Amino acid sequence: MHEFSYDSDLIGGSLLVREARIIADLLLSKADDSEWKRVIQTDNRLQKRSPATAKRQASALRKRLERLDEPFWRTLRDGDDELASQIAFVAVLERNLLLVEFVETVLRDAFILKTEKLAQYQWMDFLEDRAHRDPAIGTWTESSKKKMGQVAFRILAEVGLLQSTRSPRLRNILVRPEVNVLLEDSRRYRIKACLNVSSTNPA
Repeated sequence: MHEFSYDSDLIGGSLLVREARIIADLLLSKADDSEWKRVIQTDNRLQKRSPATAKRQASALRKRLERLDEPFWRTLRDGDDELASQIAFVAVLERNLLLVEFVETVLRDAFILKTEKLAQYQWMDFLEDRAHRDPAIGTWTESSKKKMGQVAFRILAEVGLLQSTRSPRLRNILVRPEVNVLLEDSRRYRIKACLNVSSTNPA
């Protein structure tokens, strides 16, 4: 029997909207391996300090975006910053069940209870709880868990659900109609609920 695993890529980076637009363009143009190498490593379009960093980040973003369909890539590439940020958030959620469950439980409860802000310990408590589903979490180092929490908070701040990482006050966001339509059309109802978490009402 296959053991459950969260297989998260949160340490790989936050929304990285500017970089994600470049990756979306490569996917839309159906670039071959040599083109990927030219854009990412030779031309350094992601503007990273080393080819290895650029390659690693491009790979992480590609794995996120390849789970989505072409209409998402096009919206990410061509949309304004707010629209692109929301699509990048969809890609992160699609790749990270751990973050989906954090939004569905901790963040949703915070909005329902009208909590003023989140605290870092809530991420650690959440991981402790999820370790019952995925025992591998118990083997993660404290520094890895904290780093993941920092990235998760940065993602929530970048999409606008938190004021900032320094001041993690809850904020309401208005999900763009284009994003809701894409999520509806592709039957991503769970992710749609995550994006609309700030407008949630107690059942």
